[in-house]
This record gives sequence, C-alpha cells and structure tokens, in this order.
Amino acid sequence: MTPRKTTLIAAVALALAAAPAAARDVRRLVTVLTDPNPQTQLMGLVLTLQALDRGTAVRVLLCGPAGDIALADPPAPATAPQPPAGLSPQTALAAAIGKGARAEVCAIYLPGRGAGPEALIEGVGVAKPDAMARDLLDRQSRVWSF
Repeated sequence: MTPRKTTLIAAVALALAAAPAAARDVRRLVTVLTDPNPQTQLMGLVLTLQALDRGTAVRVLLCGPAGDIALADPPAPATAPQPPAGLSPQTALAAAIGKGARAEVCAIYLPGRGAGPEALIEGVGVAKPDAMARDLLDRQSRVWSF
C-alpha cells in the first residue's frame, strides 16, 4: 500500500470515529426554510419535529416564500394537507412551536409584504439578525436548510 493510500485510509477512519462524538455535541438546531414548495417545507418541519422529540433546542427561520406559512391569513398551499400524513406546513410549524421550537420570519419578510407582526400566527416572531447570526455560527448548532 502506498503512503498516500495509508494516509487517506487513516484520515477516513479518523473522520468516521469523530462523527458520533460530533453528533452528540449538537445541542441546537436552526432550520432555515426558504423553498416555496409545500412538500419541501413540510419535510423540513417533519425532520425538525423529530429533532425536538430527541431533546434538541430548535429555532426555525422562515424566509421568502416559506414565510407565508407563518401568516394568520396564509395562501392555500400553506394549509393544504400533504400526503401521506395529511399535515400541512402550517400545521407542522404550529406543532413545532407547541413542542418548544422558536419560530421567526426573516427581518425583511414583513416589511417586504407591507405588514407588521400582527400578520403572523401566534408563536411566530421576527428574527433579529444579530441573534440569528450568532445561532447560525455557533459551533454547537446544526443548520438545516430547505
């Protein structure tokens, strides 16, 4: 075996050995939803609900078209049940909030719509960029983006 292959094998083995330890260190999840597709939004939130069930602290950031699922008067796709469980993105968001997730729309979402915080469902706030950046950059945070 060449020294290069030996080094590569050792590097892969080290990475695999460290992976379980790194996974245990995840204490916070930041789920960023931007996709306009309701199935993508729902799957992101279903996975987020799984993280909540495992005791992970969760923060959900809704930007662009995905922010619509946080509206008190949302467009139809935000509330349309998706197969196979019949959940909608907004129902999944409400469930995540009910389990302790902190949900926020991007700071520019509401001004871009000409609306204020009263346009949002209960439990959803407006993200503060400095606090969101801190959580996104934190070494103990995992970021999922959909």
